[in-house]
Order: sequence, then structure tokens, then C-alpha cells
Amino acid sequence: MKSAYQNLSDFVSALEKAGELLRIQAPVSKDLEITQITDLASKSPGGGKALFFEQVRESAFPVLMNAFGSERRICMALGVNDLDTLASRVKGFIQMEPPKSFRDAIRLLPLGAEVLRFLPKRVKDAPCQEIIRTGNDVDLSLLPVLKCWPQDGGPFVTLPVVITRSLETGRRNAGMYRLQVYDKATTGMHWHIHKDGSHYFQEYRRAGKRMPVAVAIGTDPATTYAATAPLPRGIDELILAGFIRRKPVPLVKGVTVDLEVPAEAEIVLEGYVDPDELRLEGPFGDHTGYYSLVGDYPVFHVTAITHRRSPIYSATIVGRPPMEDCYLAKATERIFLPLLNAVLPEVKDFWMPWEGVFHNITVVSIAKEYPGHARRVMSAVWGQGQMSFCKAVVLVDSNVDLNQPRRVLETILNELDLDSDVYPSEGVLDVLDHSAPDALFGGKLGIDATRRAPGERERPTAALHASLPSLEVLTQASREVSPLITRVHAPDLPVKNRVLLLNFRKDGRETGRRLADPLLSHAGLKAFSILVLYDELIDLKNGSLALWKAFNNVDPKRDLIRKDGRMVIDATKKGPEDGHLREWPDDIVMDPGVVEQVKRRANELGIDFV
Repeated sequence: MKSAYQNLSDFVSALEKAGELLRIQAPVSKDLEITQITDLASKSPGGGKALFFEQVRESAFPVLMNAFGSERRICMALGVNDLDTLASRVKGFIQMEPPKSFRDAIRLLPLGAEVLRFLPKRVKDAPCQEIIRTGNDVDLSLLPVLKCWPQDGGPFVTLPVVITRSLETGRRNAGMYRLQVYDKATTGMHWHIHKDGSHYFQEYRRAGKRMPVAVAIGTDPATTYAATAPLPRGIDELILAGFIRRKPVPLVKGVTVDLEVPAEAEIVLEGYVDPDELRLEGPFGDHTGYYSLVGDYPVFHVTAITHRRSPIYSATIVGRPPMEDCYLAKATERIFLPLLNAVLPEVKDFWMPWEGVFHNITVVSIAKEYPGHARRVMSAVWGQGQMSFCKAVVLVDSNVDLNQPRRVLETILNELDLDSDVYPSEGVLDVLDHSAPDALFGGKLGIDATRRAPGERERPTAALHASLPSLEVLTQASREVSPLITRVHAPDLPVKNRVLLLNFRKDGRETGRRLADPLLSHAGLKAFSILVLYDELIDLKNGSLALWKAFNNVDPKRDLIRKDGRMVIDATKKGPEDGHLREWPDDIVMDPGVVEQVKRRANELGIDFV
């Protein structure tokens, strides 16, 4: 497998040769239609194929989508046969000198004499500057910037490599931050408060200086991936890209900004951010499967657009998983395992389920050695970089294969004692978490599903219920608790802690918390240790949907109600009756007219995954 692609076109050619690319020749719209087609492909078995839209009605440039959206394609992008191969390379470097912290481990990524092979190199001439547009020629409408979802505030650049430099240290950051296009020469700059771009912006703001910014669109796949990687502040993502490529990323000086940009990029936007200018940005259909809300963000003023003579516009869409970003996250999970293991040697593996949208849950397997070991690892994981935003950390033993999700779930439900193994806490949250009563801070949850170590108090024995009440009996029992409970479903799992899922028609007055005690007290529901409340229209038999809703909608401190070794989880949408005064975002749903339009055009488009 090719270890390094010179540019995006090189990668596209490799995808096509491997049978991983579908060219769509019929004209399509950048407003919603490309999104709907790509969403269908993303949710096809195995992630479908990469999509190359040759004719976009609103632009002369073709659009590449879903390029990373399968296990095979993400491996191709990173030049490996499997992701663990790249993880082994990382492990080989860091074993040369044991790091003292996660930050040290990251700094050792391109270790030793080989670092010179990975450092970006400066070039004088670059394909990304074959066409240069400045002054009145700057016009973002030339680009096929997508409107992804119906409630989006406008078109968004979704796969940019945003390059900035610290005013204080001079260190470069290459991060991925969406850009909402406002007009021909300005966009929003969505720097989350916890991200490096935001930190650097605050430096310029304190100094009262304009911040130079460059945005590369359509870079080689290693550079694109590196911009998504959760590196500590001050670590140059382009060195990580060089490490993955096994060759340096070539850079060229910008035309109107004192920054270096990837020379082989398809398109580059240059400009600045004024420290005193903020503008409303959003909403945006985000990777959580919900719309992120409107907020004030810096404004990016474009002073130049440079591009190849025949550029490819590279984009992605995010929404309810699975989608392309799930495979990017899987790469991060594999690559960063050796770094986590270097700091915590007892950690054998970790897994971020897609339904947890990266920041809501992490399952960690450990070689447990002593009493309280699992609690120590929980705390340590929350202390490692961006894993501090993780809402729930679940610990299992090292013999549990995290590649088998059903077995993981069964292990947790068989080992767990709800009185002694569940540890609600509080801490920082990802900016996109909507479940907590307050932004950026809220409930967290630690779960110890490891076997007891010598010296730890044994769990109470719990018998596996040989048979469960019929659906009719369960329905009657739940409606005796409340007529607002409309449907129930008991997943078929051979576990001690049985789970019952319930649809709850919220009326603006009744709450899940008030229903908890009656549910736990009803004799007809005693066979179940965990009862989960969902909104009325949620399909309880769709396991992935049920997990996604639970991971997203639950604040552990507020929504987990325990009593006598059993628990109710309120996974419904919260409102003022629940004490939740923040705006609750809408689920991302495509416009039905666009859905039908794509169905009608399936033969014309040459797609068979509708």
C-alpha cells in the first residue's frame, strides 16, 4: 500500500484504482442534495464508497465526499494495511525513552534522528498558487461550499486545514474548524473555547493585533487527518502528517499573509481575523447528530484565494453516526493508544463507540492489579488532554475484546453492581454537550465493570432471571405507573442486570425523575435492574439509536436515579419542567422533499444505495 500521497488528486486516483470511488456525472446541487446522497452512502454497509461529484450546478469545481468513510479508505489514506500498524510505529518511537506524561508522549512522536525526515520543508513554487485571486477578484461563491442540513445558518466549509501561529511562541497550529460563508469575502471562524485556534486568537486579542490565518482545502490525506488529531497545544500537526506520510509536507509562503501553507493543496484561502469583531455563527448540523446552536464567533476576512488550475473541492458532512468522521475518530483511537499506554501501562485498549460521538463515552480495558485500581485509571484518563471532555469512562478487564461490542455490553451488565460500581462526578464537558444544565461543565460518570481484586469487597450475588414477563404484562405494568408510558422493549441479553426501555410521552409537566420511584417500586417491573426512558417516537428496537440517544441526552448527575441496587436513566429531551433552562437542539433531519428528489433521481445519478 502506498505510504504517501503527493496530493489529493494522487489519493483520488488510488481510490479509483482500488474500486473505492464512485463518479457521479449527473448535475447535483451543493445545497442539501450532495449531503443527502453522501449520507446515504455513509450509512451503507461498510461506509459505501468515496463520491466524486463531477458537475455541481453552482460551481465549476468538482466535489469529493466520503473519502475517509470506510475502514479500507482510512487505512489507504494513512498508508497502512490496518490502523494498528501505524500504532505500532508510534509505539516503537516512544519505547525508546519512557515519557513522564501524555504531553511528553506526544512530543516523542517524531522521536530522535528521524525527526528531520518529518519536518515540513519550504518550497518556492507551488501548485496551490497556480491561480491567484486578490482584491475584487476574491469571491467565495466560486467554490461549491455546501449547505449540509435544512436548519444550517448557511453554507459551511467542512474539511479545512486552518493554519495559525501563536503570537507568543511562534508555534504553528493546523486544526480543523468549520467556516460559515457570510458573503464573497468573509466567513465565520468556529474556534471552540478549548481548541488551540481559540487560544491563539485570545493572544492576538489581548495584544490588539490582527491575526493572520490561512485555510487549506483539499490537502493530501495525511495532512487532512493530522488537522483532526487531538494533539496538545504547541505540537505541530504538520510534523504528525510527515510522520504518517514518511516524508515532509511541502510548504510555500502565502501570497498575502506571513504564513506557510501546504504547497500541494487544491485551494487556499488567506486572510485575517480582527480581534474585536464577532458575528453570529450557526446553527450547524454537527457530528453529535444535533444542531449546534447560534453563537458569537470571530470573523475571517479573505484577502486571497489561490488554487490549482483544475482544483478538487474536498468536503465532509457530519450528523447522526455512522458517518465519515467515525473512521477518522477510529484512526485517532488506534494511533493514540500507545501514547495512552505509555503513561498508563495498565491500559491495554480503549474504545470510543460511534454512538458516543467521540466525547460522550470511552471504554477502557486494563490489567487490574490492586484494590481501587479501576478508580485510579478513571481519574487518570480524565486527566489526559482532550479525554478530559469525555462524559463517561467505563473500565473492563483486559480479557474483554473491545472489538466485540455485544460482548462488551454483556460483560458490563453482568459485572456491574449499581450500588458500588457507579461513580457520578462533575467536570469539564465538550462545548457540544447539550445535556448538562450549564454549558461546558456538568455531570460525569465512572463505571467499574472489572472483576474484584483481592482486598475489594465482593459484589452481591444476583441471579439471572430465567424468564421475563411477557410484553403484554410489561406494557400493563408500565401504564399502571403512568399512562404517559406508551411502549416498552426488553432487549434479549443474557445478563444479570436486565434492561427495560420505555417510550415516554412528555406533556410538559411530568418528568422522568418523578417517574423513577414508581417505576422502581412496581412489582411487575422488578425483573429489571436498569430502566431507560426515551421520548415517544424513538424506535426502542433500534439498538444503535437507543445508545446514541442515551449517550447524548443524559447528564449523569441529574438523569441517573438509583435506589436499592437498581436505576432509572432519563434519556428524554429535557425542558424547564426538568430544571433544564438551556435551549435543547433539534435532531438533524433532512428535508423530505430532498429525500424524495434523490430517490427519484437514483438511476440518473447512478447510485444504488437509496
